[in-house]
Amino acid sequence: MGKGYQFGTFKGVFTPSILTILGVIMYLRFGWVLGNVGLPLTLLVVTIATAITFLTGLSLCATATNMHIGGGGAYYIISRSLGIEVGAAIGLPLFLAQSLGVAFYISGFAEALVSTVNVAPLLEWLPFAISPERLVALATLLLLTVIAYVSADLALKTQLLILAMIAASLVSFLLGGAAAPLAPFDASVPVPAKLSFWVVFAVFFPAVTGIEAGIAMSGDLKNPAKALPRGTMAAVLTGYLIYMAIPLVLTRVVPDERLLLTEPLIMRQVARWGNLIVLGVWAATLSSALGALLGAPRTLQALSRDRVLPRFLGKSYGRNNDPRMATLATFAVALVAILLGDLNLLAPILTMFFLTSYGLINLSSGLEGLIASASWRPQFRLWPSVSLLGAAACAAVMLMINAGATLMAAAVTAGVYGLMKRRNLSEQWGDMRYGILMLMARYAIQHLARRTPGERTWRPNILVLSGSPQTRWYLIEMAHALAREASGVTVATIVPEADRALAKVRPLQQSIEAYLEKRDLPALVKVLPDDDVQRGVASLIKAYGFGPIMPNTVLMGETEVDGHIEGYAALLMLAHRLGRNLVLVREGPPPTEGPLEGDVDIWWRGQQGNIGLTLTLAYLLKRSERWSGKRVTLKRVVADEAERVEVEKSLLEFVREKRLDMAVELAVRGAEPVTELIHRSSAGAALVFLGMRAPQMDETVADYAAYYRQLISATAGLPAVLILAAGEVDYRKIVGLR
Repeated sequence: MGKGYQFGTFKGVFTPSILTILGVIMYLRFGWVLGNVGLPLTLLVVTIATAITFLTGLSLCATATNMHIGGGGAYYIISRSLGIEVGAAIGLPLFLAQSLGVAFYISGFAEALVSTVNVAPLLEWLPFAISPERLVALATLLLLTVIAYVSADLALKTQLLILAMIAASLVSFLLGGAAAPLAPFDASVPVPAKLSFWVVFAVFFPAVTGIEAGIAMSGDLKNPAKALPRGTMAAVLTGYLIYMAIPLVLTRVVPDERLLLTEPLIMRQVARWGNLIVLGVWAATLSSALGALLGAPRTLQALSRDRVLPRFLGKSYGRNNDPRMATLATFAVALVAILLGDLNLLAPILTMFFLTSYGLINLSSGLEGLIASASWRPQFRLWPSVSLLGAAACAAVMLMINAGATLMAAAVTAGVYGLMKRRNLSEQWGDMRYGILMLMARYAIQHLARRTPGERTWRPNILVLSGSPQTRWYLIEMAHALAREASGVTVATIVPEADRALAKVRPLQQSIEAYLEKRDLPALVKVLPDDDVQRGVASLIKAYGFGPIMPNTVLMGETEVDGHIEGYAALLMLAHRLGRNLVLVREGPPPTEGPLEGDVDIWWRGQQGNIGLTLTLAYLLKRSERWSGKRVTLKRVVADEAERVEVEKSLLEFVREKRLDMAVELAVRGAEPVTELIHRSSAGAALVFLGMRAPQMDETVADYAAYYRQLISATAGLPAVLILAAGEVDYRKIVGLR
């Protein structure tokens, strides 16, 4: 594959950029801008628009001197910085904007030509009806497409001649106004109503977006890192000086603003040699269209090479990699736009697309500077705040121009981004998304460290000690139901034979991650090598986490193996003393596939220790999709009927006042043991929440193990979830018990 044309700064960047800047709007709409808003606001329009382009140019300089810029210009920069999904979300609209730009500039050329040359006789030879402007536009589009299709070098050589013609027309204009006076305004000509500042700005802004033409040629430059910054900044500053001078001349020599509003070619009347203005209009519009015809196919070619679009669109031809299929696609888009649109309709659309791409170029540079990774070493140093200011300015101006169109542009961009995410495209390059997330995480962790959790914001951050997910999937499913993607879940397992298992840790972790992703359950995965499983679990309970982001809840299955019970009890005591909540889920859970049978029962003995956490977890569980239709019943054992009436009234009032969406049911204790009563009352329940006793300060492991044996025996056969609250948060306040 060839290396492209190897253009230099002047021919490859400055020329296409300045010729796109000094284009159709300068000749055909600048007087209209001045007539609508007056001289001071016109200068402000030029300054704001150029400032945005200037800031984008600075960001481009920083990026271009830090990375190899391949073909595709702005798309390449954004995709390599923010990822292929974001790049595609901007690249596709950018290609459309560049293609619409072709139609925009050609329509301007046709408007100027028809106003000076009578093409009506040509229409008599056609077998169909068509306006003169549209006929000229279609013929011009065909001719320019042929030039761009054959060779970019031929197109740029043509632009050098055009640049000389534009320079001559500007000299003629600046020397004008001292010769013959302007013709007076014809009162019979209707004067359009003046438009607002931001409407006028939207029409003008495409005039300063010529740097896209230079950026788009990035793959055909000999040294993009030098050519792009130099050529871009030179074009922006040159364009600004010219655009500030033109309204000053027009204000001095045009006495009646109505002429500015009604005469598109007012510059011709002002110029010393008016025909040079006509030639300049033709040259500028054609060169701008030709520049867009060179840029748009290269953006499309880059999208295709990254497999965002079908590969045939990116096919290269010849030793200079001419994107001929992409050129034909650009021709098709421009053809449709010419048949449907006009200048004032196309200009605001172009503005939104270009502002979006400019904003993301600035954002990319600003975020790179903030992240300050070791790979960010641009030769052109720039404060991140400058780039972020450029991004904010783009967003603000888009909203000021048209908030509805801005939201539509955002929706289109988000839609393309979502589509690209679903396609799960693999990248062969590294982007800065990891760095962005690390920056956000660092900021959040540093600020969380200065705060303590409160009842209003508490959520379970769950460490699931599941072992192999395939064998104890119900534990992970329970954790996911409680977290509902708004809390953290970590699936942890211990790998024995640590010395020989180190090489297997990463593959096993990836296998578990793939298993979870296949089932659409987002969770972190932690695999810890340790010869002693109990010691490994203890290490996870003690140390897993980062800074203030530590698991506050440990979810695990029970054990009934007699030889393991004391070690298990020691882990329960350790977790409680470290302030971790405990959620123990009994074996024999409901099936993970198909509808759940049975409801949820919560047994409350009237003590305050665990009920706050239990009610909170039950509420979170009911918010999950799988458990949302289940009836939750708050149950309690009472001594006699009199107590039942009193307690039932109190509980119903409590449930109603605290908006808990739970039923209340009381069981009168008779001669049967409480455990048998619970078994009978909760027969058929899907889950039964029960509280656990907390270990005493001086309690031995053997004593707590004995309590655990008794508890396991008492709940045998029940789908029990055993709760033991701990930590700094008063869970009773979450549900209003205090």
